[in-house]
Amino acid sequence: MSDNLSIADRRSKNRREEENTIHDNKLISEIEALKIEFEKTTDKLIKDVRRQDKIMARSDKRQQKEYDELQRKFAEVEALQKEIEETQREVVFTMGAIGESRSKETGNHVKRVAQYSKVLALYYGMSEKEAEMLKQASPMHDIGKVAIPDAILNKPGRFNQEERLIMDTHAQLGYDMLKASNRPLLKLAATVAYEHHEKYNGKGYPQGLKGEEIHIGGRITALADVFDALGSDRVYKKAWDDERIFNLFKEERGEHFDPNLIDIFFEHLDEFLSIRDSLKDL
Repeated sequence: MSDNLSIADRRSKNRREEENTIHDNKLISEIEALKIEFEKTTDKLIKDVRRQDKIMARSDKRQQKEYDELQRKFAEVEALQKEIEETQREVVFTMGAIGESRSKETGNHVKRVAQYSKVLALYYGMSEKEAEMLKQASPMHDIGKVAIPDAILNKPGRFNQEERLIMDTHAQLGYDMLKASNRPLLKLAATVAYEHHEKYNGKGYPQGLKGEEIHIGGRITALADVFDALGSDRVYKKAWDDERIFNLFKEERGEHFDPNLIDIFFEHLDEFLSIRDSLKDL
């Protein structure tokens, strides 16, 4: 009996071992299957990532190329804009010089007025950009003189009433020549041409503006222009000496000229005299 039980036990044991082996083999098979599936999935992911990397690389190259092309075009536009602005400045200065040359004045007059105007503007509190803009615009202050007859423009003596009325139209004429432009430089030049003969006390022309009703560009150019004109020979007068000019400026503080600008002028007189000396008429 014990032998039979022993045989039964062994058989049971063998069955269990076989079942465990089958179970183990099945588990191994499942693990191996999972491994194979994982490797397939991993390979696919690797291929997908590599493909995406290539796409991104091509995209990056294309985007970089497009960016570089855009930067090149921006540089071309910027260079063209600078060229346009430089040409515009040259045209403005040349037109201003032409206006002065018709009245037998030298090109250095408008150069000096431009420099005086910038110095006054900076000390008045305008920004570098605003002051530079005024420097470029101020040479056009007398552009309207191109429409004044030579007989009046270059008359060696005093004007009669009719001649004075004609001469005074140059401010309006200059404004009319420039006012249609939308460019900031020419718009400022139009204002300067129109208002540089206004007086702080309201007794100037052509509009009779008073005080700060007058554009600061007009007020500054008025002082710069008169300072240079009085110190230069003209067909109708000899140059004034500095003492006479300075006395007039003190008398006209708050009358013809903005009192703040007169104060700036005397506070920095050496700078204005240095500019005058560096741009003397030949």
